Amino acid sequence: MHILVTGGAGYIGSHTCVAAYAAGHTITILDNLSNSSPESLNRVEKISGRRPRLVVGDIGDRSVVRSVLDSEKFDAVIHFAGYKAVGESVAKPWEYYQNNVAGTLVLLDELRRHGVRNFIFSSSATVYGNPDPKDLPLKETAPLSALNPYGATKLWLEEIMRAMAAADPAWHFLLLRYFNPVGAHESGLMGEDPAGIPNNLMPYITQVAVGRLKELTIFGNDYPTPDGTGVRDYIHVCDLAEGHVAALAKVADLPGCTAINLGSGSGVSVAQLVASFEKAIGRPLPHRFGPRRPGDAAACYADASKALQLLGWKTKRNSDDMCRDAWNWQSKNPNGYKNA
Repeated sequence: MHILVTGGAGYIGSHTCVAAYAAGHTITILDNLSNSSPESLNRVEKISGRRPRLVVGDIGDRSVVRSVLDSEKFDAVIHFAGYKAVGESVAKPWEYYQNNVAGTLVLLDELRRHGVRNFIFSSSATVYGNPDPKDLPLKETAPLSALNPYGATKLWLEEIMRAMAAADPAWHFLLLRYFNPVGAHESGLMGEDPAGIPNNLMPYITQVAVGRLKELTIFGNDYPTPDGTGVRDYIHVCDLAEGHVAALAKVADLPGCTAINLGSGSGVSVAQLVASFEKAIGRPLPHRFGPRRPGDAAACYADASKALQLLGWKTKRNSDDMCRDAWNWQSKNPNGYKNA
């Protein structure tokens, strides 16, 4: 298949390109490089022996999207391009609605005009809001809500795609709800390289370990969990990438709009993840406990049985693998892709 991958130079996108090449697909990337580096594609080429065609541009720029779709025939789209930081979305709601919602509407309109109807959407477990403990593990039928503008953009786009699929049965939408992607490619050539101070736990941990940040703050150690810290469903980024390849193999057979959790199906606490990372680096990680953050759930993890049933996919890697690979990446690339 020839796949258009929006945001394909980013963390999850670049790992998915490696997995897609291993499965024999052809890739074109559309990415504005606002939170990614073209160096990631050099690493894709080193690992895969193939280099994606990169078009630098924005999904909200209709002329760019149209020119890409005019230039070649595509069998499917994987849509990663979107802003994804909760705190930033609260500070910059307009930018999030403009990029994530309005930009995706431009993309979908041009796909409709060009007859491309197989669409894999990078959604998120954030659409479950602050889940009731009785709903754990979370099935795709669990109640949905948005706690911040980022979550609202994912929720609204899911609703838009459901309405489009109901109006036009030619559409095939797979809404892949990620839980907590972490880790890196086992080679150490590719990993997570966020701009600025990391918003996610694992890159913050690795930057503390490599000396770029002073210490990790664990927000809350008084939750009703076994060790008092929050419990999350962490998924290795390479498992997640393979989930997208599994989705590509099935998208044409799944008409309409289908939501699928991509998670491990079990919870790991923040304290447990830190302990796994300390095992990987062979020394203590500087950290302290701070107060809970507003809106953080005590626990959130997936029921991943639907992914196994529909896609034949499940995770293969555990938290020790995630921490080992994340440290392998960061220790070999202390400044990420910068100065590569």
